[in-house]
Amino acid sequence: MMTLSSRNSPASQKALFPLYTITFIGTLGFGIVLTFLVFLVTDYGGNALIYGLLASTYPAFQFIGAPVLGRWSDIYGRKKVLLFSQLGTLAAWIIFLAALFIPVTTLMQIESGLLGSFTLTLPLVVIFFARALDGITGGNVSVANAYLADLTTEEDRNKNYGQMSVASNLGYVFGPALAGILGTTVYGEILPVSAALVISVIGTLIIIFLLPEKPGCAIEEYPVDKSITKVLGQEHKECYTPESGEKLAFRNVFMLENVPYMLMLYFLIFLGFNIYYTAFPIFAAVALEWSPAALGIYFSVISAMMAFVQGPVLARLAARYKESILIVIGGFILGLQFLLIIPGNSYMIYLAAVFFAFGNGVMWPCILSILSKFAGNVYQGSVQGFAMSAGSLASILGLLAGGLLYTQLKTSTFLIAAMIIFSVVVLSFRLIGIEKSRTKDT
Repeated sequence: MMTLSSRNSPASQKALFPLYTITFIGTLGFGIVLTFLVFLVTDYGGNALIYGLLASTYPAFQFIGAPVLGRWSDIYGRKKVLLFSQLGTLAAWIIFLAALFIPVTTLMQIESGLLGSFTLTLPLVVIFFARALDGITGGNVSVANAYLADLTTEEDRNKNYGQMSVASNLGYVFGPALAGILGTTVYGEILPVSAALVISVIGTLIIIFLLPEKPGCAIEEYPVDKSITKVLGQEHKECYTPESGEKLAFRNVFMLENVPYMLMLYFLIFLGFNIYYTAFPIFAAVALEWSPAALGIYFSVISAMMAFVQGPVLARLAARYKESILIVIGGFILGLQFLLIIPGNSYMIYLAAVFFAFGNGVMWPCILSILSKFAGNVYQGSVQGFAMSAGSLASILGLLAGGLLYTQLKTSTFLIAAMIIFSVVVLSFRLIGIEKSRTKDT
């Protein structure tokens, strides 16, 4: 049984640094590929639709793998599943790098008024496979979030998730910048992909040698009482090691009060983000005529500002305001940034970056913190896996929709993303009441 004292133990605190480092390395690799992927797709004959399909391949397979890996981490331990996930990422980058040396062989040509004109080539197919492999083993974020919740008291949860988000955003700071610098050489995308491969090796070694093992934990009976103490996992539960082959049932995650509601918010946030993450790189490359370096700098600037917001700024705000209030305010500011992009003015686009950094920097750690509280101690891996799966499903739809919408609507696509985020703001007002009830019960 895990008690509050065990959560504050030196061994638990020792795990935080490698956990943050793993998160940083994971987003560093993603930040690298985000910067040059749209240019790589167009070089190999693809268009906005192919870019959306390729970008959605990772979350599509993550949608399948994340809940399974999250559940396994509840049973068999966090470290084993993190290592398995990292090895999958490492293999995927090896395949991705190999694709860059394959001759560009045309497999199919399409001319369509709805889908546009594009050529499907052999390197693109191999890259699709690499992204699929990375996705199916890509439960590392959900498992890392569950691991962090295991180590953290409720009082420190917002702070530690803020620090986790800082580590994540630092990856987005250095990833695009590294890709922009390395991608301008005569070797093109080979150097950025090679860098991502080396980074994955480092991540694997950190998990093996620096991350302590976190044993699995399960309970003999699933919670049916929806009292606030059961929901937040504050009652004492005896843990046991399940017999071989025994698994936690997915349906029991939804017996936790407010978890389905939080998964809906999770879904909508990812949907709005991924419409943006498909449409904006295409908009930057085609309409603004940005280079990979310029796009990398833009994303790096956003992430650097976000890391600052999620560090000292969020710490001050969290001391004065409830998490639900910060979610509402942050979401509203985040929605405004999408509207600032629509005119296509360079100054407004960089002002939008400020709004993005502050809005998302305040909102997202609070979403993660509240979700972990609703999950309780025993179901962290399962709930985080479902959350990642909900995010993956939204990413699939958002990335595909972003490519199609931008083909038809151009910058009006960002208006749709804004409307989705504003709907999250409206739905988040319910969290204010939930937090008030929780304060009274505690």
